Amino acid sequence: MAAEIRSSLRHQWLQSVLGEGADVRLLAGDASFRRYFRVSHAGNDYVLMDAPPPHEDVRPFIQVRDWLEQAGLRVSALHAADAELGFLLLEDFGDITWAVHLSAGGDADPMFADALRQLRLLQDSQPGFELHPFDMARMRRECDLYLDWYLPQVAGLTPDAGQRQGFHAALTDALQEIEALPRVPVHLDYHSRNLMLPAGSLPLGQIDYQDAVAGPVTYDLASLLYDCYQDYPESVRLQWSRSFYQALPDQLAAAFDDFDEWHHKLRLTAMQRHIKAIGIFARLAYRDGKRQFLGEIPLTRKHLLEELTALGIGKNECPLLFRAPQPHGL
Repeated sequence: MAAEIRSSLRHQWLQSVLGEGADVRLLAGDASFRRYFRVSHAGNDYVLMDAPPPHEDVRPFIQVRDWLEQAGLRVSALHAADAELGFLLLEDFGDITWAVHLSAGGDADPMFADALRQLRLLQDSQPGFELHPFDMARMRRECDLYLDWYLPQVAGLTPDAGQRQGFHAALTDALQEIEALPRVPVHLDYHSRNLMLPAGSLPLGQIDYQDAVAGPVTYDLASLLYDCYQDYPESVRLQWSRSFYQALPDQLAAAFDDFDEWHHKLRLTAMQRHIKAIGIFARLAYRDGKRQFLGEIPLTRKHLLEELTALGIGKNECPLLFRAPQPHGL
């Protein structure tokens, strides 16, 4: 019944904005309660974001969208909005994500170059409102997702109090290093499924940015280069990491002795993100019934183990990070 009411509200709102005759097709949901629809009307295509209150609030999205547009990033034009009902009518970027373009044999280099260009614009920008901090407390909460969802549901282990304490103790130094990094505006999900090629071309279109925070200068680049959904050669990651480091403003570059330190901190950031992502994938699967996300865990674990090796973190230091999935978990 709730779904029928929501559908009726959606139809009425679109009619008030566009008039009669709109064709509405479900596009997708995401890792939230939001759903997206492609709306065709009078020869034009739009994307309708349906973010039902009280589960979702579109106002942060609008606020961040406006800021990113002013900063020069490519974001969808906003054609209509109703924050009370939770509806936004946006420009349609099409169906070609970075990931889709790559899988079709597209060249990654122009996309990397544009992604880094827009990331510099983001980091140089002034939001005009306060961003939530990406701090130690948040990182610990994110790592708890691994303990609370991945380990018991996927790996078949419910950690006791001592194991949880040991897990956090083993990660404290790394998280403190990340927290001490210079803070800049951070997209938070800057990866191949959230970067689009509108009409199949550059510049990249940005999506899923409503959770932007003030966080480590390394965060978005770690999301991009150590993407949960891609497996780039380390030589490619090094190339673009160096390119970004060399273009850092002096006040940010001063926080690092050299490129090696920068890249080490980048991989620390990637490690923390992978721990979070594995926990989120497990939660989506077992709390929200989105079992398809279990398929993202193996590659993300591969990345995590590579980070641990590169950072010199062994099984004796944090055994829970090496706990493999059980056959029933995946």
